[in-house]
Amino acid sequence: QPNFLNAACKIATNLKPEELIKELWVVELNLGRSRENTVRNGPRTIDLDILFYDDIDCSTNTLVIPHPSMCEREFVLRPLCDIAKRFEHPKLYKTCEQLLSQHLNSPDYDKNNIVRKVLPIQNSRWIWNSKTYIMGVINVTPDSFSDGGQFYSVENAVSHAEKLIAEGADILDIGGMSTRPNADEIPVEEELSRVIPVIQAIRSKGITDIPISIDTYRAVIAEKAIAAGANLINDVSGGQLDPDMYRIMAKANVPICLQHMRGNSKTMLKLTQYEDIITDICSELFERVDRAIEAGVKRWNIIIDPGIGFAKDHEQNFQILKRLHELTGKNSPFEGFPCLVGPSRKGFIGEATKQPNAKKRGWGSAAACTASIAGGADILRVHEVKEMVDVAKVSD
Repeated sequence: QPNFLNAACKIATNLKPEELIKELWVVELNLGRSRENTVRNGPRTIDLDILFYDDIDCSTNTLVIPHPSMCEREFVLRPLCDIAKRFEHPKLYKTCEQLLSQHLNSPDYDKNNIVRKVLPIQNSRWIWNSKTYIMGVINVTPDSFSDGGQFYSVENAVSHAEKLIAEGADILDIGGMSTRPNADEIPVEEELSRVIPVIQAIRSKGITDIPISIDTYRAVIAEKAIAAGANLINDVSGGQLDPDMYRIMAKANVPICLQHMRGNSKTMLKLTQYEDIITDICSELFERVDRAIEAGVKRWNIIIDPGIGFAKDHEQNFQILKRLHELTGKNSPFEGFPCLVGPSRKGFIGEATKQPNAKKRGWGSAAACTASIAGGADILRVHEVKEMVDVAKVSD
């Protein structure tokens, strides 16, 4: 049968198992499924099953819990492991993680039936672990550290967007306020006047397939940008600088990127004291991810970013690159969450290469991007798209 989407969720209910399955049948009917005209185990509009109900063992004419076929289905076990990998099967006495491992190592496992994690975005579906995605930067600012003023006008910004798309960018990141160290905060109205016309102009040009990310930590900017045609909210503060941001993220129901940062542009360089850089980033960033989920943001919409250059000194930025796998890998707090890294042209590269001109840090950026991919990055935020597309292809 054709490809399909599958997900697992955890719910709380007062309904007993038989009552719950009947409610699920009503949901299926309302979503267009006709049980009479559906081939058993064949394609259908929607199919809802109960995998576990606490730790009960239930078998009736209409319902068996735990689900009897789940151990043979990678498309069930993988999303289940995302949310409950240590939950123990009440009859088999193995965790979901152990059941998945057992299935993947069984002689009957078909390696051609690849199950991948996906992200619906704009008119496309990103498939994680299939490639590294490239986010091209468009700073609509007069004072960004590496390209301030270059794309300040709507015409220049749109022209640059077309260039980045032609060079292979998978998404455009549009920002209207510099977040470099010691940058001044601008009024909301000024930030709106910079980014909204650019987003609208890109969309009015007929550029509808490429996703657009709005780079802002202000909820009102994010909300209006999404309304104008943006598809992803990229918040360098991870939601900590605007108390309304998580609510807007949940309401928009688009992918979001939560970055690790301490303080703001004026204070972050004074907040670089860590007991252990990766452990502390994980702890602080996970708290923000947790708050976003509590606000209603869907797990599959969350991308994390360790925040290279934000409240980190020269050596700490290199430590993040060296130890990135501890943040992205198996048994990390962010196992299963895609990771964005943005090392492009940043100061630690300039220090290492003794290059004060940010625009001349391309080779150093390429090395940092390669290290990021080796550490498990799924998205790279870059200025030189054409070159970094090639870097990503070889690194992948």
